[in-house]
Amino acid sequence: MRRAYGCNRCGILTSFSNRVLKWFDVHGRKDLPWQQSNDAYRIWVSEIMLQQTQVQTVIPYFERFMTRFPTVMALADATLDDVLHHWSGLGYYARARNLHRAAVVIRDDHGGDFPSDIDDAVALPGIGRSTAGAILSLAHEQRHPILDGNVKRVLARHDAIAGWPGKTAVAQKLWTLAEKRTPKTRSSAYTQAIMDLGATLCTRSNPACDRCPLADDCKALAAQSVAEYPGRKPRKEKPLRQTTMLIAANSERVYLERRPEAGIWGGLWSLPELGGRTIESWCRDELDAAAAATERWQTLRHSFSHYDLDIQPILVRVDAPLSKVADCDNTTWYRLNEAPPGGIAAPVRKLLDHLNNGSTEEE
Repeated sequence: MRRAYGCNRCGILTSFSNRVLKWFDVHGRKDLPWQQSNDAYRIWVSEIMLQQTQVQTVIPYFERFMTRFPTVMALADATLDDVLHHWSGLGYYARARNLHRAAVVIRDDHGGDFPSDIDDAVALPGIGRSTAGAILSLAHEQRHPILDGNVKRVLARHDAIAGWPGKTAVAQKLWTLAEKRTPKTRSSAYTQAIMDLGATLCTRSNPACDRCPLADDCKALAAQSVAEYPGRKPRKEKPLRQTTMLIAANSERVYLERRPEAGIWGGLWSLPELGGRTIESWCRDELDAAAAATERWQTLRHSFSHYDLDIQPILVRVDAPLSKVADCDNTTWYRLNEAPPGGIAAPVRKLLDHLNNGSTEEE
């Protein structure tokens, strides 16, 4: 049975925002770590972490991140390696690089305070219109429409807005609705409420329509077509790419190199890729050493949003002079069981753990 949120005397439903807010007052999430103050810095970090990542996954990362970088100044003054290290495991590492870049801008151009002007906020690296609006609404009670993935889903279903939101015309319709629905009062509560509604009830699969405060006039529900909204991105077959990674091991140390900031795993420490070279030529050119023994491990597949990557790991035992790379900024001999020099991509971490556990036989 649907729960009606309306005027008892006249039976007319209250506005969209009032129903959402009444639901939020009873059922909304209010005890998340970043909700305990209106600190724009904490809200900003949480909003970036929550992009592409579920709340329960984010919480422990957020708490560790805030312990290490409690202020914008602490984040701006930190090395990128340190930031990426505390981000390792969350994925989508461009978020961490942009977070660090934006902190430097805030330190240098805004006196260490997250800007309260929407245009200044949008100008920061990694912050778009929706994220900026959410931060300023939650931190300063400013009225700004937002349109994250959860909100897109709620609005598209309620008003039966067809099409993939990635298309400009569809996105514009949703922005128009977001602007219309956002109230002039309690804008901060509404911002959190509409995100919560999409995250907890109006979910991508198995939505709880029977408990939704918007069910009575939801066009998608009335047409029994909730699953059709929002429209899906046109499917393309994922290309498969391949690479060979060398696990160059010298006793208890493994050779790592920092990846360029542009491209996948930008700025992270990684195992070297063989490219078109032979193992022998790579060892000679990079380590001034010969390969004493090699082992080919099972191929490891890692999936990105736009393609799959098959990694062929090859363990190479070398007796190389450690001094050759010890003092370089972008290469290092990493001692297993010690803290890594910075962020390490998940598949590389998996291979290092595999080596450290002594499971070097071919699987």
